[in-house]
Amino acid sequence: MELPLLIGITGGIGSGKSMVCRLFECLDIPVYYADSRAKWLTNYDPEIREKVTHLLGPDAYDDEGRYDTRFVASRVFGNEPLLKQLNTIIHPVVLRDTKEWLMANAGLPYVAKEAAIMGKAGQANSVDYVVMVDAPVELRIQRILQRDKRSEQEIRAIIERQISDESRRGISDFIVQNDNDSELIPQVLRLHEIFKKGRTSVS
Repeated sequence: MELPLLIGITGGIGSGKSMVCRLFECLDIPVYYADSRAKWLTNYDPEIREKVTHLLGPDAYDDEGRYDTRFVASRVFGNEPLLKQLNTIIHPVVLRDTKEWLMANAGLPYVAKEAAIMGKAGQANSVDYVVMVDAPVELRIQRILQRDKRSEQEIRAIIERQISDESRRGISDFIVQNDNDSELIPQVLRLHEIFKKGRTSVS
């Protein structure tokens, strides 16, 4: 069984990576949304629930059985060893889930995976190539101000905590410019033509 190419799509908050993913979906390309899927698995996967509860105590889940992100954040904030233990619980399950999803899409030339945090292709992840969605920081801030109920100060703090755009460019095989001067659809169509030909087409 030949698995499809797995294309990682990443970018900072407000870069427009979700929009790029929706364009790929319009081309009938399945997209695995890693961050939202990780949240779902953290809530419903019995292995994660058991291990997280053992690590952080019963308060890691609220009275209705939902993952209490505020409680967990208060426990792991500033506690790097504890955060690493938590990631060691969640990340392998997400990786396994990704592989099962990939197998379910066998026969397609390629599929995509969206994630805010991503390593270089083949570096402790399952992606074959990384596409970065790039946009100027000030434009990203304006987009988020229009989209979310967050202050500019909060947004800048989030951007500061994320890895730098320079670091993202360093791990990327392709870059999609999502500024006000570059047309998004032609860039996605160009990548689609490259990826749908399979591994032999990507140099």
